[in-house]
Formats: sequence, structure tokens, C-alpha cells
Amino acid sequence: MQPQGWESIRDEVSARIRARLWAPGDTIPGEETLAQEFGVARATVNRAMRELAATGVIERRRKAGTRVALLPARRALLEIAVIRLEVEGKGAAYSHQVLEDRMEAAPPPVVARLGLPAGTVLRRLRTLHLADGQPWAYEDRWLNPAALVGEAPDFTQVSANEWLVSHVPYATGDIAFSAEGAEPDVAVALGVEEGAALFVTDRATWTEAQPITSVRLYHAPGYRMRSAL
Repeated sequence: MQPQGWESIRDEVSARIRARLWAPGDTIPGEETLAQEFGVARATVNRAMRELAATGVIERRRKAGTRVALLPARRALLEIAVIRLEVEGKGAAYSHQVLEDRMEAAPPPVVARLGLPAGTVLRRLRTLHLADGQPWAYEDRWLNPAALVGEAPDFTQVSANEWLVSHVPYATGDIAFSAEGAEPDVAVALGVEEGAALFVTDRATWTEAQPITSVRLYHAPGYRMRSAL
């Protein structure tokens, strides 16, 4: 019987690696191929492969495919958080406000990071996430419409953060953390003084073929991030 859940697929891929069916450095079949073999959606395979990459068993590189790690190592597990669940996990009521939603040419730093041609038009979304009506996080996102299958939903009803995590599987991504002074628009949205130190998450994700999104999250004072080791 073929594996059905992402955990079973993860375990099967791990077993093949341990048995040296795929040796260190070998390229692993793509997600579409594995999805057909196991009879599941590609998103299910993507979830399993992300778990293996997070634990250092495999290495995923944009445009270079997925390989068995030469030197497997345990890594910190960093999942893309659904902000609504973070807020509700604190016992607070979640809501969000879309402050800006428009198509515009992305600035040079964004297109360079995503590997897109200069002047590429992307969808810019600025969203304020709230906990019990108080600012929780300010999100500044550039979204590549070409990476979506079909039309995106009304982001005033479901946040782009939650919808993308649920509907657009990513193959690779990068993330950076920093402390930065609040810019004027961010300060107003979060209700802090301009220049106040904020914890910032800067993240970009790609499918196997193209970039999905580049997003900056400015967290309100007091935010604490946790990760498994």
C-alpha cells in the first residue's frame, strides 16, 4: 500500500535514503514525479520534503533541485507561522486590516532578491494584524501573481499570510531577522514612536519554478519567537 499522508511520504523517503537507494549527493525525483508515484497531491509531497530539509536530511536549492545531503545535520525547525493561529494561541481574538492593495513596479531590492527583471509589476499588500483589537504585526508584502493557480481570494476576508501558507506550497525560501527602528508608516500602524526598536522578520519563498512572495513583518513590542531544535 502506497503512503498517503505527508508523514508516511517523509518516512518512505527517509527509508530510501537510509537504504542508499538515494545516496548522499544524489538528486531526488521532483515533487510532481513523487506525487504521481504516491498518488497524492503535490502539496502533500512538498510538506514532507520541507520537513526533511528542515532536519538536514536533504538539501533543496532553487533551480538546482533536491539532493540527499552530503553531511546530514540537525537544524532548527522554522515553519512559516499563520499569524491568526499565533494570536489565538495567546488567547486573544484575531482580526486584520488591509491598509493597501495595489499592483505596482517592485523596487530594485525586491526584484533583485526574487530574481525578477527590473520593473516587474507585483501585487503589494500592506496588512495590519491585530490581537484583541491591538496591533500585533505590520506586514509589507510583494506577491507574484504568476506563482498563483487561479485567482487569489479577497484578502480582506482571509489574510495573505494564512492563504499562501495553506494554498501555495513553496520549494525553497530564505529568512532573516533583525532589530530595526520603526519607519513613520510602521510606527503609526503599530502605535509606537518613530524609531522605536522592532523585531523584524524578512522572508522570501519560491516554487520550483518561480518566486512567490517577499514579505517583511514588523512585530509589535513584546513579541517573542520560539523555534524547535
